[in-house]
This record gives sequence, C-alpha cells and structure tokens, in this order.
Amino acid sequence: MKGRSGEAEDVLFLSPEAPFPLAGGGAMRSAGLLRYLADRYTVDFLGFAVEGGGDPSASLPDGLVRQADTVWLPRHGVSLGERIVRNTSRVIRGRLPLMDRFSDPIAAAQAQNILQGRRYRLAVIEHFWCADYLQMVREAADLVVLDLHNVESALHAGCAQTEPWPQRVGHRFFHRRAEQLERRMFAQFDLVLATSRTDAARVRALSPGVLVSVMPNSIPLREVPDVPESEVIAFSGNLEYHPNVSAVRFFATQVWPGIRRTHNSLVWRLIGKNPHAVQDVVGADPRIELSGEVSDALPEIAKAKVVVVPLLAGSGTRVKIVEAWAAARPVISTPIGAEGLPIVDGENIVLAETPENWMKQVLQLLEDERSRTNLGAAGRVTFERELCWPATWKALDAVIPPLAASSRAVAI
Repeated sequence: MKGRSGEAEDVLFLSPEAPFPLAGGGAMRSAGLLRYLADRYTVDFLGFAVEGGGDPSASLPDGLVRQADTVWLPRHGVSLGERIVRNTSRVIRGRLPLMDRFSDPIAAAQAQNILQGRRYRLAVIEHFWCADYLQMVREAADLVVLDLHNVESALHAGCAQTEPWPQRVGHRFFHRRAEQLERRMFAQFDLVLATSRTDAARVRALSPGVLVSVMPNSIPLREVPDVPESEVIAFSGNLEYHPNVSAVRFFATQVWPGIRRTHNSLVWRLIGKNPHAVQDVVGADPRIELSGEVSDALPEIAKAKVVVVPLLAGSGTRVKIVEAWAAARPVISTPIGAEGLPIVDGENIVLAETPENWMKQVLQLLEDERSRTNLGAAGRVTFERELCWPATWKALDAVIPPLAASSRAVAI
C-alpha cells in the first residue's frame, strides 16, 4: 500500500473551510480530524479560498501536512441584486448554494490539475458542500470518507419553519433538493462520519445500508479560563449563519426585553464574526454588545454568568455548547440547540422552549450562583469525558485505522 511518494497509507484531506486558525465550529471539527490523521498518516491538504483572500494553507501549523495546495474560487458580487440572480439560477438548475459555489467549473479544473497523477489510500472530503468532488477524488484514492458537519436536508427543513418569507420558500426548495442528493450520494462513499447518533440515524434513513459512524464535534482539551464572572449573558457563533440570526431575533424580541427590565446592569454579549448580520435585529440597544471576531472565544465565554443557545433550527451539534462546557459555564438551550449532545436536563444543561420559560430559566440562574456553578461543573465533566479532541480520537481509532487497512469500513 504505497502513496505517490512511496510512503504507506497516504491520505488526502479536502476541505472547503480553513481548519486553522481555530475559529468557529466548522474549523474546530475539521482541525480535530486533520490533526488526528496527521498524527498517524502522511497527509496532503487541499483547501479552497476566494481570489484575493487569505490562503488556508498558510495558516496550517508547521509540519502538520506533507503538502498543501489551494483551489482559488472566483470572487462573487455581494450586492442584493447579484445574490438574487445567483440564487435564482441555482433554483432553476436545482443546485444547492454551497455545493454550487465550491464546484465552480474554474475551481474544479484547478482541483483536477492538482490531483493529476496522485494516488492515496484514503481521502476525506469535508462537508456535503464538496460531495460533487467524489468522482474526481475517487480516481486518486482507494477509499473516500465524507465528513458531514450537518445533514443539509435537515438544516434546510428547520430553516423553512423559522426563517421569514421569502427565505423560507427557498429553504423548502433546497430541503427537497438536498434530500434527493443525499439519498443518491451518501451510499457512494466508503464511510460517512456524522456529528451525532441523531444525524447518523438521518443518514441511514435517507440512504439505508450506508456505512456511517459518529465523530462528535469537539475542541482541544484546555484548562478552564481563569477570568472573573461578569454581569453578562452570552451567545457565541458566526452571526451570519442563518440559524444564528433567527436565534438572535427570537431572543432579542421575545426574551431579552423582560430580562433587561429585571436586571438593570446586565449586558447581553454576542461573541462572533460578522456582527453586521444581526445589527438590524439588535438595534441600538446599548446593553447588547457585539464583540466581533475574537482570537479566542473561550475566555470571553468564561466571563458570562449564563450562556444562551436559543436556536430554532439546525443540524449537527453546536460547538457553542461544547465551548461553554469547556469554560465551565451554565448553558440554557432549546431542545433543537442541544440536539445530538450528551445532555441531561437540569444536570449539565437547562432546556427551554417558550419565551416565558426562557425568561424564567435565565432569571433563576442569574439569581442562583450555586446552580450556575453546579451546571457549569457538570458541563465541564461532560466535555472532558466525551467532547475534547482526545476523547473524539479514541472513537476514531475504532473506525479510521480499520478502514485504512482494508476495503471494509466499521460502522458504530
């Protein structure tokens, strides 16, 4: 079993997002898997970037991979008119937005040229967005793994229920189209990795017989940040991601006003990149802070008395909860926000659904330091046991080495 340079068990890692720096849930998941593979095999990295933007290969830690190449995507216009034309074309052609973006013919030609003449024992494709590269990658690799960060059909189905018109119309169409593609494509991979047993069940329902294993979302094992608790409740994440926008809208309009009146000095801090996407939602409230992108979210999260996760739609599992647990902070979440995670309501998390219940649970935790401490401590135990990189890598040991050593995958 030889790679193109004569080394055993060479691996190709194809990712539409930059794994490093560790900023955001997608990067954390990809980086954890890439680190696992690089510690055991010789890995080549193939990333994507927009022309004129940063090169993802430049941010990889020294010595992590043997070779790093970048596919450059044409820059798209961002005006409202250009987005409408682009997405209308996608609907007409039956293309999912991100799949269409990353399989741009110019980009695909670059990837084909880069992979020409290479041979790998194993290839990993990150995100369903890049599933269109399966046939190209299979020409260069004996076995191909798809790492799902979300089940796209489930994500669009949820957004079709929560997004305002006309976005919900688009999500309904993309939900149906994603299901068609997932049914057809999942079974073509030698193994599918899902973030949770919930998503693994969705994969099996869409494509019976597919080999699927669970690799939980996780982050590096770190100490709890030594920072004082502040008069802050926090929400973290990419604020341009539409489920996060809907979550902020729900909390800002139906929960925050009552909490604000009760606690005169409390601040609601939104931690994450693309704050412009929720500026209209939060308005000019001086007690809602938009931090913007931070180099390290964990210390910022650790300052909060309570972390809120009011998501109304989504798939995969929320790294924002994993980070809050790593920071030993108490979390209140909707059931969909905590879906797929090893939760026990009232022990390592508090679940809330209606605005009235949300307000009650937040106010109770703000007044009860002991409950905050106990919830945070239980979350930290869950993080150390199941949701840090070393724990995830143990789960991968049951899947990746047997797959790399043979033509048969092991499903768990």
